[in-house]
Amino acid sequence: MKRIFLTTALLICAFGTAFGNSSFDSSPVENGFLGMWTLDIEGGGVGWLEVHEKQGFLDANLLWIGGSVVPVAHIYLVDEENLVVTRTAERTKHKGEDGKERKHTLTFTLRVKKTGDNIQGTMSGPNRRGTGENSMTFTGKRLPDVPSAPDLSKIKYGKSIKLFNGENLKGWKLIDPEKANGFKAVDGELANNPVQPKDGEHLSYGNLRTEQEFKDFNLSLEVNVPKGNNSGVYLKGMYEIQVFDSYGKDLDPHNMGALYSRITPSVAAEKPAGSWQSLDITLCKRHVTVTLNGKTIIDNQPAYGPTGGAIISDVFAAGPIYLQGDHGNVSYRNLILKPILN
Repeated sequence: MKRIFLTTALLICAFGTAFGNSSFDSSPVENGFLGMWTLDIEGGGVGWLEVHEKQGFLDANLLWIGGSVVPVAHIYLVDEENLVVTRTAERTKHKGEDGKERKHTLTFTLRVKKTGDNIQGTMSGPNRRGTGENSMTFTGKRLPDVPSAPDLSKIKYGKSIKLFNGENLKGWKLIDPEKANGFKAVDGELANNPVQPKDGEHLSYGNLRTEQEFKDFNLSLEVNVPKGNNSGVYLKGMYEIQVFDSYGKDLDPHNMGALYSRITPSVAAEKPAGSWQSLDITLCKRHVTVTLNGKTIIDNQPAYGPTGGAIISDVFAAGPIYLQGDHGNVSYRNLILKPILN
């Protein structure tokens, strides 16, 4: 028995050493993945990957199509050209005999290959029923560092553009024409009411965008969010300024006026649900300033990459203003855009 324990201990030690002891590691590999990457995902989605080292360990943050920017579960460098990243998500699969939900952690794996300042790869993982594997391809480009904050006192604006005429949806269109449109002009307001039919058939509502596209600008508007509702204003189709009934909530990067999941407002300036609220937003040289109801809540802060729901990955390209229409009731009015002259 003693000999069996000794043999087992030696095997465990050898296994652990082979996979964890630096004396058995190969020579250090130069890590060309460090930095930020924007991702164009199969099917039209946009993502973002930031790879960094912290306290001697490789780590990363990831945005994959929708939701928030989140830390990855694990990341490792295979060689100079190949990287593996895993992310996890908790899903409710079913209820047990006791009526309690059974939650499972699903693991998704990104395999990334780098060629110069470009990457490509696949994201694979189990389907929702656990009966097979789903896989999506993506390409990406290295994202340059954000420049220094611009001096907003020196910028010059072009002629103001009235984005909504108060009478109809001229100048606007659905991003996906196959989806239902909940927006319409009502008494000078651009109102969204994504109501579901009573017969039980589910309607998938779309997001509304301007036909015009813009680079840097100042955008002012008024918005009314009923209790418990949610929307968003996307700058250049890339950066979401959150529109949400967050009155009375603790500061959070998902609250009203936040750069969604990226920048937390410095102060709470929301009004109660059902009130008209003013937003004044400046996007200039990849920096964002947001004034909510007369209070500056984001002051010339860097936007490091796209937010969930982005339709454009190129931070230097022009893009539309788009309004989320698939989340809930919301009304907008007095949407005025002033382009920044370069």
